Amino acid sequence: MELTDQIEKGAAILREGGVAAIPTETVYGLGANAFNEKAMARVFEIKRRPFFDPLILHISDVKWLDNLVIDIPVSAKKLIEKFWPGPLTIVLPKKSIVPDIATSGLPGVALRMPSNETALKLIGLAGVPIAAPSANLFGSVSPTTAQHVEEQLGGSVDMIIDAGPCSIGIESTIISFMNEQPALLRPGGAELEEIESTIGKVMIPERTDLMNHSPGRSEQHYATSAPLLQINDIKEISSIGIDKRIGLLSLGPIDKSILPSNVKAIECLSKNGDLREAACNLFAAMRRLDACWVDMIAALPVPNSGLGLAINDRLYRASKK
Repeated sequence: MELTDQIEKGAAILREGGVAAIPTETVYGLGANAFNEKAMARVFEIKRRPFFDPLILHISDVKWLDNLVIDIPVSAKKLIEKFWPGPLTIVLPKKSIVPDIATSGLPGVALRMPSNETALKLIGLAGVPIAAPSANLFGSVSPTTAQHVEEQLGGSVDMIIDAGPCSIGIESTIISFMNEQPALLRPGGAELEEIESTIGKVMIPERTDLMNHSPGRSEQHYATSAPLLQINDIKEISSIGIDKRIGLLSLGPIDKSILPSNVKAIECLSKNGDLREAACNLFAAMRRLDACWVDMIAALPVPNSGLGLAINDRLYRASKK
């Protein structure tokens, strides 16, 4: 089916209360009409997602904010002007029109305008905000292609709209404006340094303070079948056990001659160490290593700046399985 036809069919499904997997620039999302409580309940059921984990609503026009939120602080407006459409989610006080199931009963609603053209056309044609968490089973690696969605959820959704691989490949950054100082609830596709250069210092809460207050913030997330271990140096692989088949995840190229014999598969996220390319490749690389039937995935360090902050966040939570 042509992409235009997929968009038209998908918009009708969403408008009528169905559930469709939709492409965005970050990851593929499991979309439902954000004004339809039954449709959103089905999203939670399909994903096996706990109802305390709020959803992000996706819009195609900034004008929709007037209907959805009570107030937009000046700092939030600055971020919207700079980053939308794009991989930034903002949390603002919600109006009563937003169903409580979308926010897990919290007073703030998470909102984003994706930059993916297919997503924008789809949302605009549907004519409603679309709630769309990642289109995978809760806690597992996020999908960056339609095939990833098909592998886990193919028989559960009404449609999968295939617009090719995601261009960013890691979820959006989430900034909350529910308190006086803006707070980083999740690092992601919009770099913190750029955000702070736009609105000033952003508070970074303790990890334990973020549980159940932001979409996608559970401590155990992005899990592969094989346990993932964050290591600081290749030498640490030897302590894992020579009888263990190891899959190695690294930012840049690795000299294979220095690797222990039990390293059976290697995934390099970027040949030149580019963090944007690394973020785009992260989830697909984790899936490929998992498919090699390794006993453990060992992940080498990534610089904790730019998109490296988001990559390290995902690896940390993947290691908490």
